[in-house]
Amino acid sequence: MTKQAIVDAVLVAAGKYHDIDFARLELLKLLGEHEQVRVRVASDYADTDAIARAKFLVTYTCDVRPTQPQQDALASFVRRGGRWVALHGTNSALDFTPKGVDAPRVFPTLAHTLGSQFIAHPPIQPYRVRVSAPDHPLVAGIGEFETDDELYLSEYHEREKLTALLETEYSGKALGFVEEDWSRTRQHLVMYLRPLGAGAVLYNTLGHCRSHYDMRPVTDYYPKIERCSWEKPQYYELLRRSLRWALGEL
Repeated sequence: MTKQAIVDAVLVAAGKYHDIDFARLELLKLLGEHEQVRVRVASDYADTDAIARAKFLVTYTCDVRPTQPQQDALASFVRRGGRWVALHGTNSALDFTPKGVDAPRVFPTLAHTLGSQFIAHPPIQPYRVRVSAPDHPLVAGIGEFETDDELYLSEYHEREKLTALLETEYSGKALGFVEEDWSRTRQHLVMYLRPLGAGAVLYNTLGHCRSHYDMRPVTDYYPKIERCSWEKPQYYELLRRSLRWALGEL
């Protein structure tokens, strides 16, 4: 077997209201399929030097809010040619208020770099995911599929520069969220590419997961274990292709 050059990567897996341990382990298994990849695992964005040295960054977070210097470092990482596989709640900031769950705009540089910020989602229920770019190697041959995940309703940054890969349709209410009325929009991105400078972000909103003890302090015990798209073979194929893209193989 041909010797390959070592590739440094950073995985940030942390945050609230999700089974981060499950997601971290699954992502490490997938990263482990590439023996040349050496992964530094973090719970925040504080080690900006490690991120700057990495070839690519993978994130699975919820309500992890980088400081302004960290946001600037992340933007610089991408602009200089870095590739960032951003998953599920990476673009989320959540405040529980008497009026519902709010999405404060507290990290504008991060949202601009990612191309979006999570605002709300309707109750978890099955929905159809459609391939927007059937000839793109990241999604070619995947085909339309159904999943029961959080359907992300997002605010986009430079929407015209995003390359849609997967989409879905929804028009209605996002009950429990401050910004609940989504009756005037229908098309929502599920997976997209966001070019920025010499690099790019690949964002996939799928992948919600939650176990019994992940909603503290909201509740001490959540009755249902949720794995959502993690139970779909299409999701794992998308993740594998995403890592190949991060390595420059797609």
